[in-house]
Order: sequence, then structure tokens, then C-alpha cells
Amino acid sequence: MEGLIVGASNYVTILMAAMYTYWNFRCFGVDEERRDRYLKRQNRMMFLIHFLSFSVMFLKTGDERLFPFYGAQAAFLWCFLALYGKCYRSRCKLLANNMCFLLSVGFIILTRLSFDKAIRQFGITVCSAVAAWLIPFVIRRMWQLSRMAWVYAAVGLGLLAAVYVAGDASYGAQLSLKLGEVAVQPSEFVKITFVFFVSAMFYKSTDRRQIIVTSAVAALHVVVLVLSKDLGSGLIFFVTYVFMVFVATSDWIYLVLGFAGGCGASVAAWKLFAHVQARVIAWRDPWADIDNRGYQITQSLFAIGTGSWFGLGLYQGMPGKIPVVEKDFVLAAVSEEMGALFAMCVLFICLGCFIQFMMVACEMEAMFYKLVALGLGVEYIVQVFLTAGGVTKFIPSTGVTLPLISYGGSSVLCTFILFSVVQGLYMLKREEEEDYEAGY
Repeated sequence: MEGLIVGASNYVTILMAAMYTYWNFRCFGVDEERRDRYLKRQNRMMFLIHFLSFSVMFLKTGDERLFPFYGAQAAFLWCFLALYGKCYRSRCKLLANNMCFLLSVGFIILTRLSFDKAIRQFGITVCSAVAAWLIPFVIRRMWQLSRMAWVYAAVGLGLLAAVYVAGDASYGAQLSLKLGEVAVQPSEFVKITFVFFVSAMFYKSTDRRQIIVTSAVAALHVVVLVLSKDLGSGLIFFVTYVFMVFVATSDWIYLVLGFAGGCGASVAAWKLFAHVQARVIAWRDPWADIDNRGYQITQSLFAIGTGSWFGLGLYQGMPGKIPVVEKDFVLAAVSEEMGALFAMCVLFICLGCFIQFMMVACEMEAMFYKLVALGLGVEYIVQVFLTAGGVTKFIPSTGVTLPLISYGGSSVLCTFILFSVVQGLYMLKREEEEDYEAGY
């Protein structure tokens, strides 16, 4: 009977996730009344998925700690949506909904993988929400942000240099700094300063001299990351810069040069770094060394294949066999136990967030704000692509996390900041439109 309930719950959860995803894309291009109706349905689906998943976990484990933990999570999600709406009436409701949906999926899968890590992640999430609360207010009222280009560059390069000099090594790369008992990954925060630096520079000018100077400083960011062997972050920075310079100049030559440069850099990384060679070899034929280099990716593929379209059900699979499953390979755990269809819904919601970022970028008239929204959106979707591609063997593993779902405090806080900045830009545009209609 228990197995029947767990199995049926998976079908119901997938159906609700599909409905949530459907309403996400229905929100584009409809009037405000219908959009609000779809958004309310989304919220109901999100809370039902969250409740049903925790009910199944309690049924499987009998762990009474799940009750208060579920209650705390549900209360946080409800309070976040309600208070955000109270403080920021002109917010993008769809973006807030999708952020909470992705957080709820992260809460579910991390609770299943490691209760202790889930508690820590929840605490970090609450603190991140509080820390990022005022960012939309600041974005809407501080035009001076466009005048601080070299401050962003100095802060970003300083943090990356500190990691290179004194960072802790993890899986062949220097990624984090230890502050007492807390490990911080500065490259996550430098993603924000990097986009603001490039946006501020191109807002001033897009003449050849400015492009050369900006490219040199951007390249220095990537070089320091490469020296630290954090090639996943280096790739995100590189791709983001290429698209930002293309949009700022409308010159296709930069895309061509960027593609050529990226190919050359990939070959150089293969030649220079042993851990890159190991990842590429494991990607090309993981079955040849299944007990060593290919172990992680083969376990990921086994998990996805075993879960198939509809999943085995929570606590029915063996995601713990995948190394660092709660970070780089969390999508494989979602796919194994909640189903490939559910995992696809998660990715479609990530795509929906990216589309919303691009819509905000297109609506902004000031080049600074346009480039900020574009750059943050490209960083977000490239990170999602690298994570999903690594998990499914589409590309070699890069060691980056799935935003808002993977375990990692720096990633969660950085993503909160990213979404909050875009929310601030969205609200700025809505308020400008309201002022215009009112005749101000």
C-alpha cells in the first residue's frame, strides 16, 4: 500500500509541475487579470507539490523532524511572496513565483539527500532573502551605480586574487575562502560586480579604446579564474562578456571573435590542466574507466535512466551513490526520484526566468540597465546549461551548481541578489510607465 501511494504521488507531482510550467508560459502576452489568475494557480500548485513531497518523505522515514521543518519552509515561502508583494507592489509576480518554486524543489531534494545540509541551506536561504530585500529599492533610486565601474573591477579582481593566493582547493580547483567555520565562494559574487563593471564601461562609451580597456579587464577576471583552475566560472564570465559586448556594439564580429577565442581557450585548457583532461576523458567514454574517472557521470546516467520519465519516488532510488550529488549533480537526483518529466519542468522554469530577464533587458531604455539585465540573464542561463549538460553527458562536467536548488550558501545568496537586481529594474520600468501615464 505504501509503495502504491509513493508511486501515485509521483504522477500527481509531475502533473502539478506540468500545470505550473504551462501557466508560467501562459502568463506571457495576456492581460493583467488573466495573468493574476494564472499566478494564483501557480502558487497553489507549488504549495501542493511541497506538501505532497514532504508527506511522502514522512511516510517513508517516519522522521518527526520533517513536520516542523516543512512548516518552517512553507511559512517562509508564503511570507516571502506576501511581504514582497506588500513592499513592492509593482514587482514582477511571475519572477517571484518561479524563484519560490525553484527554492521549494531545492528544499525537497536536499531534505531527502541530507537533513542536516537541508537545515543549513534553509537557514542560509532565509538570511539571503533578508539580505537581498532592499536591493530592488536601491536599484530604483541609485543612478550613481553607473558611475562606479572601477570600484566593481577592483572589488571583483581583489576577491578573485584572494582566492588564488589563499583559497582552499576542491576537486582540482581553488574555489573558496575560509572565514572561520564558514566557506565562501567569492566567484559567485564577482559575477554580479563583473556585469556591473562591463555595463558601466559600455554605458560611458563603446568606442574602440573603451572596448579594448574593458576587454583587457574582463580578460584579467577570466585569467585569474583560470589560474585558480575555476574553469566553470571562467567560462560563464567569458560567454557573458561576449554577449554583452555584442549587444552594446551591435557588431557581429565580436560574436565571431568570441567563438574563435572560446575554441582556442578550450584547447589550451585541455593541454594545461590535468583535471580538465580527466573530465574530458570521462565525458568521451565514461564506461572505459567506470570505477575511477567515469564513476560520477556513469552513476548520474544510471540514476536518470533508472528513474525514467516518471521517477522511482522519493527514497526509492539511490542518489547517494553519485559523488557530490547535492551540488553539481542535484538534477540527476531530481530526475531519478521525481522523474525526468519533473526535471524537465524545472529546466523549463529556469528558461522562463531567463526569458523574463531578457524581456526586462529589452524594455530598458538606458544602456546601463539594459546591459545589467542582459548580463545577469546570460550568466544565469549559462550556469543552468552547464549544470544540465554535465549531468546528462551533453558536455564535460564543469563543477557549477544549479541556482536555488543545489546545496551552497554562496550560490543561493548570489542568486537572490541576481533576481533582486532584475526585480528592481522591472519595477523601475513599471514606475516610469505609471508616471508617464499620469502625466508627470
